[in-house]
Amino acid sequence: MYPILQQKLDNALVNFIYKYANRKWYNEPLTDGRKLQEQEYLSIWEQVKRKKWPIVDELEQKSGFAIDHDWLHELALTTQVVNKKSEINYQHGRILYSMLRKYLENTQTDYVNILESGTARGFSSLCMAKAIKDHQIAGKIVTFDVLPHNQKMYWNCIADYSGKKTRKELLHNYSDLCEKFIIFHQGNTYTEGKKIDLGRLHFAFLDAGHDFYHVINEFNLIKDLQKTGDIIFFDDYNKIQFPGVVKAVDYICENSGYQKNIIQLSESRLFAIALKK
Repeated sequence: MYPILQQKLDNALVNFIYKYANRKWYNEPLTDGRKLQEQEYLSIWEQVKRKKWPIVDELEQKSGFAIDHDWLHELALTTQVVNKKSEINYQHGRILYSMLRKYLENTQTDYVNILESGTARGFSSLCMAKAIKDHQIAGKIVTFDVLPHNQKMYWNCIADYSGKKTRKELLHNYSDLCEKFIIFHQGNTYTEGKKIDLGRLHFAFLDAGHDFYHVINEFNLIKDLQKTGDIIFFDDYNKIQFPGVVKAVDYICENSGYQKNIIQLSESRLFAIALKK
């Protein structure tokens, strides 16, 4: 895709960075140290729930599949409602669910393999797991993050109010979906993914490193494991905040046989859907 020597140098640089990135969780990377009060999280949650998203409503109607909105909001209270300056927007959960359900309807398979990069608190994985369950099909989601699954920490969410928790403890209300459909791995995707027999990847959601070479390296892990009609969902397709993601997605779609579709919810919230031709 680009010169082999340059790719080797890029791999070495990114591996060096992530060798140290794996240590970030010791310093509570998801929080600046200030924990909101429980009522503050609930107040934010109520405001976010009231906002309307006609673009997503239309996408759900066109696909014929919509996630249970009450279920989504309850999950988001723990995994998406956080203390941050930018707008809280978890509509990608609705889009992931609808798109995956539509894909499963159109694809002749009795087992679906999904790869996710950037687990964070587990929101996206659980939305996809619910889609698999609701479609009454077997499958697995292999998800990667430098944050460990079984280390107690603060997660910058309402659960912090009662002390540090592991991700497993954070998601205890969804243990049935986690145990049946989700495999949690610590580490960066393209290094750790090489150690696993992933098989055909019907669907991928990429939301980890937001630079050009990280996205390209993740894609290189995926590209030979997909067939016509398979999908890669790229988060944060934003030229201002994440130009490396945009550059990588455009390069992939122009040179590797993927058709690109952009979903824009706001000036800052965009997604790129890449369909294997």
